[in-house]
Amino acid sequence: LLILDDWGLEPLLPAQRNDLLELMDDRYGKNATVMISQLPTDEWYGCVGDNTLADAILDRLMHNSHRLEMKGESMRKRLAQVDGK
Repeated sequence: LLILDDWGLEPLLPAQRNDLLELMDDRYGKNATVMISQLPTDEWYGCVGDNTLADAILDRLMHNSHRLEMKGESMRKRLAQVDGK
């Protein structure tokens, strides 16, 4: 299992795009990958930064995927209110 947390905080650099494509290609159909992001999935293309590589990466990632969209306030914010911070 590969977990990529806080996906999309910054755009990928060219070398990072290539590495991610290679990683997703090697894992496709064999291993589980979890992407956690506050960025809506329709903005992931912009994060990758190259439309051709974004198509290839996201096709491998999103095909046969299960998406869970969370709603509501941040748990950190809610816990801070409970703790009185």
